[in-house]
Parts: sequence; structure tokens; C-alpha cells
Amino acid sequence: MPTAEQHGFRPHSDGAFVPVQTRSERFRSVHVEDFAPVTGREHEWKLSPVAAFADLTGGELDGSRLPLESTDAAGVALSWIPRDDARIGRTGTPEERASANAWSSFGEALLIEVSGEDEKVVTVTRSGLGSTPRAAHTVIEAAPNSRGLIVLRGTGDARLTENVEIVVGEGANLTVVALQEWSDDSVHLASHFARIARDAKLKHIVVSLGGRVVRVNPSTHLAEQGGDIEALGLYFSDAGQHLEQQVYVHHDAPHTRSRVTYKGALQGQGARSVWIGDVLIGNAAVGTDSYEQNRNLVLTDGTRADSVPNLEIETGDIEGAGHASATGRFDDEQLFYLMARGISEDEARRLVVRGFLAEVVQQIGDAALEERLIAALEAELQGS
Repeated sequence: MPTAEQHGFRPHSDGAFVPVQTRSERFRSVHVEDFAPVTGREHEWKLSPVAAFADLTGGELDGSRLPLESTDAAGVALSWIPRDDARIGRTGTPEERASANAWSSFGEALLIEVSGEDEKVVTVTRSGLGSTPRAAHTVIEAAPNSRGLIVLRGTGDARLTENVEIVVGEGANLTVVALQEWSDDSVHLASHFARIARDAKLKHIVVSLGGRVVRVNPSTHLAEQGGDIEALGLYFSDAGQHLEQQVYVHHDAPHTRSRVTYKGALQGQGARSVWIGDVLIGNAAVGTDSYEQNRNLVLTDGTRADSVPNLEIETGDIEGAGHASATGRFDDEQLFYLMARGISEDEARRLVVRGFLAEVVQQIGDAALEERLIAALEAELQGS
């Protein structure tokens, strides 16, 4: 057993502080008052512009129902449930103050129920939220052996902090797309918590294009044997825009699989992206197959991309685990190849960026949405 002098267990010189040794040991609570005020020095906030959303981490929030519109599909039902409903709180607990503030403030949760083995697509759009600081809570539940694709889309003005719970039943195959197309001055902080049952699969896709500050942190618990998570992300940060993702995958059962792939592009003075990837393979997760990666393409000077992959392994009996991170500029050889065939430099750059990001878009599984996102990326590139 370790002694008090080993592994950093000694109290910190500033006081009786003991550092967290494992990702799963972070403090959790649904009560905002259990968290200290955010200063920006905390490990979960040190790369975030905390002054830009102090009202969401510490102020009072409007927890009333969000205005929304939804497409219809057989096998998907939407309803509102009270905060004391037993279906709330099954997937995870907030680890930071913004998430806890949303949990403490919401009045009703939006419940999205997916059933039936046929493929179906439903888009839920939240818009017109205004400048009032707001809280929201959403529960997405896929029944055993069900299939479906749910798109949570945000447009217009917003100052929103929210929690999204995703419950994937045994044998289910669910895709959830979080699509941020907010206005230029909007701020959106979101924590997603997913629990994946036996032999179930979740494809979770974060697409962040609009908003001044957007921070979407997905956390996945592979709780039962055979669970599978494919976590994908796509972001395009323009001048003065901060786009952040902190991804956590917890392998907690035998023979589970995870693939994490986030790709982003940055252009313009002050464009910023943050990606932190944590994968924890627990001591019971024998036979785990895991890999995470983040790739950033820098298009202009004056940008910054922070990329931090982390991997913790508590058992030696795994199939494989790895991580990778890369940030760089255009490949001059690719540009030369295209320009040598009569393509202009501007068009060559657009083709390279489009090819770089399209890898994620093409995995969504809905042709109409994929086509619209490619068009949105083209519009972003026109500003370069």
C-alpha cells in the first residue's frame, strides 16, 4: 500500500489539498452550492474564458421550458416530466458548477423516448432563447433493441447551460447529434451523460459551428458487457470564437469498445479550440478495445488549439488502447498536387479542408443532414 509520502498524497503547501489520482474520483453533486465559485484556476476551467459566462456558473437561471420545434417520426415520443421523475439521474452526476447550476435550476425535463427496430430520424430545434441566462435538462431513452437518430439543434441567441442524459437500452443502436448553430454572441455550456447497456451501441456526434463560447462535454459510461461508443466531433472556430470539448469514456465492464475522433479547423485572430480526452479502463474491463484521437487544422495565424489526450488503464488484460493528437497547418504537398492540375490556390485550400472535416460528417448516417453540414462548412471556408 502507498505511504503518505508516495504518489502526491501529501497535503499541498497551500493547505490540506490531496490531488485526484483517477478520473472517476472527481467530486460530483447535483447541488450548485456544493461547488466553490469558479475562478478559472480549477482543472476543469483552466482553459475556458470563465468571465464570459459567470452568470451561468453562479447566477440565477430561468429553468422554465425551452421553446422548441420537433419533426415527427413513428417510434419517437416527446414529453415533459417533473424534476423528481425516477427517469432523471440514471446516467451521471455533474462534476462542475455550470452543470450543477443547470441541474439545480430546471423545472421540467424534456423526455425523448425512442422505440422500435426500424430506422427513424427526429430533429429537435431550440431557438429564440434570448439573452436571459437559462437552464435545461433533456433525457433521451432508447428502448432495448431500438434504433434511431436524434438531432439536438440550437439556433439564434442563447445563454444556456444544460444537462443531457442518454440511456441506451440493451441491444439498442442510437445516434445522437448535438448541433450548435447559435448566433455569434451566444454562450452554450452543456454536459452530456450516457449510460450504455449490454451489447448496445451509441454514436455520439458533437458539431460546433456557431456561438461565441460553446463548451460541450460528453461523458460515457460503458456499464455492461459488449457496450460500444463511437464519439465523434467536428468544430470550426472563427476569429474570437471559443469552442471546447472535454470527452470522458469510462470502460467499466468486460469486452467494451470505444472510438473517439474529434477534428477541427481554426481561422482568424483569436480563434480558439480546446479538446481534452479522458479514457479510463477499469479493473473489471477486461478485453477492452479503445482508441481516441484529436486532429486540428490551423488555417491562419493568431489561432490556438489545445489538445490533451489522457489514458488510464487499471487492468493489463485488454485488447488494445491508444491515443493520438496532432495540430498543424496545410500540407503543402497536397496543395501543390491540386494546383499542378489547374486548381486555384483558394479552391485547393477549400478542397483540403473539406476533405479533412468531411470524414466526421459522413459518419452521421443521414444524407440530408450531411449535405446541409457540408454546405455550412463551405460557407465557413468562404470567409477564410
